[in-house]
Amino acid sequence: MLRKSTLLPNTDLKSPGVTTPLFVFLIVVFLLLSLRCLYLQYFQSEHYYSLSVNQQAQKPQRGVILDSRGRLLAGSNRVWTIFAEPRVIKDPKAVSAKLVSIVDMDGRQIYRLITESKNPGFAKIKTGAGADQCDAAVKIYGIGVQSDWQRHYPAGALAGHVVGFTSTDNRGLAGIELQYNKELCGSVGQNVFLADVRRRPLRLKQQKSVLKDGTGVILTIDSAIQQFTRGELLKQFKSYEAESAIAIVAEPKTGAILAMVSLPDFVPGQVQSSDPNNLRNRSVTDQFEPGSIIKPIVAAIAIDSGTVNTDEKIFCENGNYRGRGFGRIHEYRDHGYGNLAIREILIKSSNIGMAKIGQRMGKKKLYRGLSLFGFGKKTGLDLPGEAEGLLRPVGKWTGYSVTRIPYGYEISATALQMVQAYCILANGGRPVRLHLVKATADSDGKVTRLQRPPPAVGFIIKPEVAKWIVTNPLVGVVNERQNGGTGWRARLKKWQVFGKTGTANTAKIGERGYEENANIASFIAGAPADDPAVVVLVSVCKPNRKLGKGDSGGAVASPVAAKIIEKTLTYLGVP
Repeated sequence: MLRKSTLLPNTDLKSPGVTTPLFVFLIVVFLLLSLRCLYLQYFQSEHYYSLSVNQQAQKPQRGVILDSRGRLLAGSNRVWTIFAEPRVIKDPKAVSAKLVSIVDMDGRQIYRLITESKNPGFAKIKTGAGADQCDAAVKIYGIGVQSDWQRHYPAGALAGHVVGFTSTDNRGLAGIELQYNKELCGSVGQNVFLADVRRRPLRLKQQKSVLKDGTGVILTIDSAIQQFTRGELLKQFKSYEAESAIAIVAEPKTGAILAMVSLPDFVPGQVQSSDPNNLRNRSVTDQFEPGSIIKPIVAAIAIDSGTVNTDEKIFCENGNYRGRGFGRIHEYRDHGYGNLAIREILIKSSNIGMAKIGQRMGKKKLYRGLSLFGFGKKTGLDLPGEAEGLLRPVGKWTGYSVTRIPYGYEISATALQMVQAYCILANGGRPVRLHLVKATADSDGKVTRLQRPPPAVGFIIKPEVAKWIVTNPLVGVVNERQNGGTGWRARLKKWQVFGKTGTANTAKIGERGYEENANIASFIAGAPADDPAVVVLVSVCKPNRKLGKGDSGGAVASPVAAKIIEKTLTYLGVP
């Protein structure tokens, strides 16, 4: 009997090799998806949670920013937005037709906003809607209304760099808005409701957090002084066709900043249309070789350390000083001086006299003194982006360093560091901490934190040395034009001004050497000399020499400082 045979598969044959790469590929894809889930679940959870909260939570009003006298510099207005929920709208044309007369928009535009929205739960129709428009819109099924806060800056560009600006979702991006963002933001309020199938709330299930408006920030800036400062600086900035300019007004006894201007500037509410280069606060971020304005600081350190005394004469080599290890040093505009006392070295601004003082002090004394005055480190001002300047360690100094630093080269400083150093001189040698925030206050106006500078402990230099520098050589810079005083344009009838001019070369970026015909013209001054109420810095970068009006600190910066001092002291009622 014949039986039908059945062919069985050969179990000894191996599976085709093409399945192995596919299997590996699937495993790799699975692992990548798992890693992605892990990343989103654990590492990005806070980010997405905050986005969710922002969409679902009640938003607090961002805190105000006020000047020292309570004038509004930044505030928030409530704005209403009419929106659609595309996923529940069955007839977009009909809804659009109903909205036309309410929101005063073209029906086709409304239709496109609803149908082309990438978010099925939200399509913005109109921001800044009025109360009547909102009342009428919410009667249409699928249309809702939400409120939000819009930042506004009534002072415009006046204090733009200090105040800063926010993003579209009210996060601080610059200035005080960024530095104090956490305090200004407040905390969101969030309630959980039971809702029906149409997402209509039925009853409150749980109150998760209570809405708390942001804390207000009160600055030391005085808008009136800020206006004096900006107005005078802007006129000179335009007149000399300069690249940039900065001015700072400070109280030397407290370290409070009364005015801070950086040009060119911007309007905080119009950031998107502003030149990005104008957004930088040069008073805080830029560092430069200060030139002669550092000479009084070095002279004070030398006298305080006993290296030189106020009566001795230093031979200034008739304008030509050279030697092994430090090269050749000459005077500004090739002046030639013989024997000069310290006050004459400062009044005439002798580079050679200062270089010899540096050689006498030596590297360690000079470095230590400049460090105590705050060079080479941030002042700690309550603004973001502060530069720390450059004061190299002594081990990297050469014979050139110890002779160049005393007249403002081979060292970089910020405008803030220079103001701080002169405040120390004007404050009798006591340490000074610069600050911009006077206090913070809650939404009810109650002060939550009062910024008081720490009490001055000890002295950076002896009080008698600081007093002599301010009331003798620095007064001579302003009063003694016949003796070479370059700050004579800052002389005032009512108050005795002290100060020092500086004209420094501008270093090339990314290469050695200095730019031609490109100076930084500076003047730091204060008044009254016997009991200083203010210290003012004015610095103008690259005034146009071709205009024939000069490009030195005395010609460009000192007249501006004089007008700022005069208006400020009059405003403050300083006798």
